[in-house]
Amino acid sequence: MSAAGLSHLLGASGPLAEAVESFRPRAGQLAMARAVAEALELRGRLVVEAGTGTGKTFAYLLPALLSGRRVIVSTGTRTLQDQLYHRDLPAVGRALGRPVRVALLKGRANYLCRHRLALARGAPELPALGRAARLALARVEAWSRTTTAGDVGELESVPDGDPIWPQVTSTRENCLGQDCPEFRGCHVVEARRAAQAADLVIVNHHLLLADLALREEGFGELLPGADAVILDEAHQFPDTAAQFFGTRLGSRGLASLARDALVELTRAGLLDAGSRRLVEALEAASAAVQRALAGLGERVDWGALPDAALEGAQELERALAAMAEHLGAPALEAPGVRQCGRRALEAGTRLTAILAAEAADGLRWADVGPRAFSLELTPFEVAARLRGHFDARPCAWICTSATLAVDDDFDHFTRRMGLETARCLRVPSPFDFEQQARLYLPQGLPQPAAPGYTAALIEAALPLLRAAGGRAFLLFTSHRALAEGTRCLRAALAAADRFPLLVQGEAPRDALLRRFRELGNAVLLGTGSFWEGVDVRGPALSLVVIDKLPFASPDDPVLKARLAGLEREGRNGFLEYQVPQAVLALKQGVGRLIRDPNDFGVVMLGDPRLRSRGYGRTFLASLPPMPVTTDAGEAIAFLRRHLGALAPTGTP
Repeated sequence: MSAAGLSHLLGASGPLAEAVESFRPRAGQLAMARAVAEALELRGRLVVEAGTGTGKTFAYLLPALLSGRRVIVSTGTRTLQDQLYHRDLPAVGRALGRPVRVALLKGRANYLCRHRLALARGAPELPALGRAARLALARVEAWSRTTTAGDVGELESVPDGDPIWPQVTSTRENCLGQDCPEFRGCHVVEARRAAQAADLVIVNHHLLLADLALREEGFGELLPGADAVILDEAHQFPDTAAQFFGTRLGSRGLASLARDALVELTRAGLLDAGSRRLVEALEAASAAVQRALAGLGERVDWGALPDAALEGAQELERALAAMAEHLGAPALEAPGVRQCGRRALEAGTRLTAILAAEAADGLRWADVGPRAFSLELTPFEVAARLRGHFDARPCAWICTSATLAVDDDFDHFTRRMGLETARCLRVPSPFDFEQQARLYLPQGLPQPAAPGYTAALIEAALPLLRAAGGRAFLLFTSHRALAEGTRCLRAALAAADRFPLLVQGEAPRDALLRRFRELGNAVLLGTGSFWEGVDVRGPALSLVVIDKLPFASPDDPVLKARLAGLEREGRNGFLEYQVPQAVLALKQGVGRLIRDPNDFGVVMLGDPRLRSRGYGRTFLASLPPMPVTTDAGEAIAFLRRHLGALAPTGTP
């Protein structure tokens, strides 16, 4: 596609302007589209940070669809997958005036499995789940008779987190493949076929990584036929890769294996006393590990595990080996029973790899919850593995996100991705931050580790909350700070403060956001899940308060793995990893405020280290060009001036 052609398509009188009501030409969008078109043509590698409001989605979709090449677009979230498929791609298709063969491919857990639905009808544990589970199963059964795609998102009456879904969807481990009696009508197989026939396929990072590793996920190989891969929300990709390339054994998977083994053995008429003892031994060993880990915290270094946990893991290894041998016998004619045997063998192999790992293999740790645990082996870094996969596939690789650069420098991201030779382009936001926003740095707050820090933060934020009449996000870096901040704010509110409080954990995330938009004057308090992927436009969000610089917890084993890997190379983990990661996270949080040319507001950053530590300059230099003030009165006047323009009475 020529530069002139892109200029016309993305211009004020072009087809996109006619097809999309809110479309407006942006120089940054055109610059990005030209860079993407060049990368597609040359099969090159491109990294683009596109500031909020750039219109990056159209900037890569348009050249991708015009290239005549087969393109995979990978996102970090299902929300963006659905937005691309249901909103953005149809808009581009209308503008181009021709149909586009597009497929949406999600993970297995998003598709109904007819075989597992049949098993769930007679599963012995379902009655124990109660009346709600039986009602949910009835809804799933009714829907299964009418759905064609089998996408569980179609059934809005059964929410995502309902416990019925794991019963009626498959995983890579429990899928029977071509041995399945429902294989001909398999929704996963149909989704795979549609993807293989499409010009553009929308996947997520987990599926793409599965394909990169040539791991069989039941979707076939996407990459061998692709001419280009575009990673949107690319800032999430390195961490997702680290999780994927690690080794993990979880108690929920073991419980599912035990449950499925009983169901399949019963269905095949093979459940006898010996088989039942094998299943019970697996459950007992898993329970013993859970008891040994109780009370140790959420994430525990391997060296801190008690002997009872290690002994339980070894017993678990023996129980899996015995189950694998018994259920995987070639003489068994029941495919479901044999598959349970293969699952036990694979789980045992993973556990053996974790137990036998040496110091150079990565960091071992345990993730512990009140009713579940997982044993983990996390690699020190994944750049070399990713680089090998990129080099092995001569297609274009394009990464984009609103947060990839640290003070105009892409080295942190490109090193983590193994894309050191990629062309890097930074497209600034078209928004007028000088006029639309202020950055308020309050004076006199204690150090973030001080016991009274959160209370002092709330006290400093309260005048701004009152000036804004609510209309705020309060973003915290930990659940403990969220709980303390909520207590402090509720205690400080007076009868005249009429803005409602919405708190993460008191309702589902989507419900909180919907309520926040509807109320128009609410204050939402949240942690990590509200720092990114949240889009609230208009005056309903006019103030964002961030409690601390978002450094990862120093006790996080995943962080320790990264730092240990850097130390092995003689590098400074704090400056080369912790600071850049925190900068990118802060950019995401600050980016919640201005989402539209008409938005306005104040960002309040409470952490005094922005001024007192040398690395604070890096954080400030990486943020949008907002005027900075340390005067609360100036920030309050800014809010009142803009909100007063909306309210004839002059009150917010």
